Amino acid sequence: MTPTGTSGFPAVGWIGLGDQGLPMAKAVARTGRPLHAWARRPVSLDGLSGVPHVRHDGITDLAAVSDIVALCVGTDDDVLRLAGQLLRGLRPGSVVVNHGTGLPSTAVRLTGMCAAAGVEVLDAPVSGGRPAAEERRLTTMVGGPRPVAERCEPVFAAFSRHVLHLGDAGAGQLAKLFNNALLMMNQAAIEEIVGLAAQLGLDPVRLVEVLKLGSASSAALTLLNTMVTPDTVRHLSGVEALDMELFDQAMSEAGIDAAAVTARGLTGARGLPGLVGRLNP
Repeated sequence: MTPTGTSGFPAVGWIGLGDQGLPMAKAVARTGRPLHAWARRPVSLDGLSGVPHVRHDGITDLAAVSDIVALCVGTDDDVLRLAGQLLRGLRPGSVVVNHGTGLPSTAVRLTGMCAAAGVEVLDAPVSGGRPAAEERRLTTMVGGPRPVAERCEPVFAAFSRHVLHLGDAGAGQLAKLFNNALLMMNQAAIEEIVGLAAQLGLDPVRLVEVLKLGSASSAALTLLNTMVTPDTVRHLSGVEALDMELFDQAMSEAGIDAAAVTARGLTGARGLPGLVGRLNP
């Protein structure tokens, strides 16, 4: 890869300045790497005020000056649509990185789509939410060719505490879907325990405080009333349910019957508002 930036670092293009994408992009800019940004709504670019960056009016313009393009967008359809536009400007040897959560099959499809243009692809979903993104302690799960992953790892390290290469295209997405499924299954278990405690007259708020400190502690517990609050829980519950649908589709495409895991995860996702309600009487 030939660095585009005068700093000697590969130039990073960024698309997706939402809840996680914005602090991730800022972290990259603060490392001194040239940051190029485009947004469907130009006002979104105002979030980058205070860090060095170059704004672009068009995707093709951004692609033409980027060695690595990171996508932090909502759906696989968005990723495929944007990649199609990026390929009009990307040079051979450049890399498209999908940091969003999606299907492993889409990662494979995207890899094939970009290969004809000599463009590499990584699926690199992240875990930790906005707080971890702001504190540069995300976990990044990478699928794709190891040499390409190693080339991009310094960029990922800008916003990650842990960067793990899992295997070929789609492996990062599989790891993220398993991560999300287990989180939601743990939420279902917490809801059951809290429900039993309430029947016995035990204060669920105090009980959860104890569980967070004891051997029962988990990320699902520690997120309660920190990242998962009465203000955010409805949105997060909906996002989790969609993630479980992705999980179920991925398992189905692989010929695996994971109906019991899907059902348990959906129970945790859909029961989250009620659980948070018990902890905020």
